[in-house]
Amino acid sequence: MTAASGPDLSGRHILVTGAGQGLGRAAAERFAALGAVVTLVARGGAALAAVEAAIVDAGGTATAHPADATDPAAVAAVVAAAEERAPLWGALHAVGGNRPGAALDYDVADLDYLLELNVRSTFLVLREVAARLLERDEGGRLCALGSQMGSVGYPGRFAYCAAKHAVNGLVRSLAVEWAPRGVTVNVLAPTFVETPMTRPMLADPEFEAEVRGRIPAGRLATVEEVAAAAAFLLSPEAGMVQGAVVPVDGGWTAW
Repeated sequence: MTAASGPDLSGRHILVTGAGQGLGRAAAERFAALGAVVTLVARGGAALAAVEAAIVDAGGTATAHPADATDPAAVAAVVAAAEERAPLWGALHAVGGNRPGAALDYDVADLDYLLELNVRSTFLVLREVAARLLERDEGGRLCALGSQMGSVGYPGRFAYCAAKHAVNGLVRSLAVEWAPRGVTVNVLAPTFVETPMTRPMLADPEFEAEVRGRIPAGRLATVEEVAAAAAFLLSPEAGMVQGAVVPVDGGWTAW
């Protein structure tokens, strides 16, 4: 396949959750273009199959495995299946979601859903992959897709902000536990990117203008920029990037 610019991931086996669309798909395709063997995970089997086909058609190596990242048994099964193909080097956990709403009117069921989707799934996936990496004691790379909302507040998004702040704390703690064994754990924290999840929100001109006004760079991030940052964090060269929240936010969290 046409090689992408970036670190050499040749032969590295990387599991990517949330790989059916958006940032997860872009990262999986970038990893494959850099030589990685990719295991693709998402709930939607049809979308996942399309990503697998696109990578394989381009000359890369990918295997789709539909699974629910909030289900401990499903996570254990998908990691075991991936390990049967080849020992994992790392994982990008790109599962997440948002249900906006004002705090006073917010449904507690929606809060529970966001915590499960964003925080529980992150813990389950990173822990399951880390168990394999630590057993081999050869190091590895783990990364969770967070958000700039994990470092700031935002009206109408208290539940999402709470969940992404929790992801940051979880990852930093895991990094401290596993750093002595050469396993890095980091958060990649992009600003708004136009994806299937954000497109309906960004279709509102007033909201889109308000978002741009908070980004000193004056524009949204691209999926390619986020994928490139993910590739570095999953690379051998990132061995001293540990417990970091790496912003790809055009300066949103810098002021």
